[in-house]
Amino acid sequence: MDLEALDDALRSDPDDTLTLLVEMSHATDERLRAAVRRLAPRLILDQTRRGIPRNRGVAKPRPVPAHRGGDLDLDRSMDAIVGARAEARMPSLDDMTSVQWSRPDLALCLVIDQSGSMSGARLTTAAVAGAACLTYAPQEHAVLAFAGSTAVLKPISETSRPTATIERVLALRGHGTTGLADALRQAHVQLAGARARRRVVLLLSDCRVTDEVDATPAARALEELVILAPAEDDDEARRLARDSGARVAPVGSVLDVPAALNAMLADDRVHTPGR
Repeated sequence: MDLEALDDALRSDPDDTLTLLVEMSHATDERLRAAVRRLAPRLILDQTRRGIPRNRGVAKPRPVPAHRGGDLDLDRSMDAIVGARAEARMPSLDDMTSVQWSRPDLALCLVIDQSGSMSGARLTTAAVAGAACLTYAPQEHAVLAFAGSTAVLKPISETSRPTATIERVLALRGHGTTGLADALRQAHVQLAGARARRRVVLLLSDCRVTDEVDATPAARALEELVILAPAEDDDEARRLARDSGARVAPVGSVLDVPAALNAMLADDRVHTPGR
């Protein structure tokens, strides 16, 4: 694979290039398929991060007296330690400093609709959405996929290497009916244990339910719901948003996802359960 040509293609047309890579990850040539599967997750993560501001959702350290707990800050505490040693005594916790990490600002649960076809641009968009979750909420994020039932691709409690989540998304295959209500209920369960102040469900779907179960009550129960819907097929998504108080971001191309999330997550309006 010519990496220089690949870099040029990503600069000139990242949407089509990423989609082509995802399609090549299912090539019949075994060596090509293996090479692309190693490369694609990292490229998707890198391209997604370019469209997202740094330090979104990352917990911040704050210095506190050591007696209040936290991790000892040796740099800030060194004078107290050296002074106590010179006086042949134990340093006092009151004189030393530790670091406590504030709660993360944001927890995300991505819910991917895998009913119907999952290939090409649709699969790439799902992988980019997964990469966006890794970037916006590195400490607390979950990824679910649903058709007739819901699968947990990445639990919120699991710590794994970043590309592993994207690899799991790229392995999805479309099938079955659209059981949206159950998927939203399971997203609520994933976020229930999050420490973040803000908990958002990102739903990647046209919201066209086929199991005849109304998803509106489950959507209303969420603290905040953002629907990423196909720009050319978002009528049902807009209806669900209208009935539940969610918000909709139309997605017309693969890298619309980071831009849409920048706009949606910059708005700190919180969705009130049961409204």
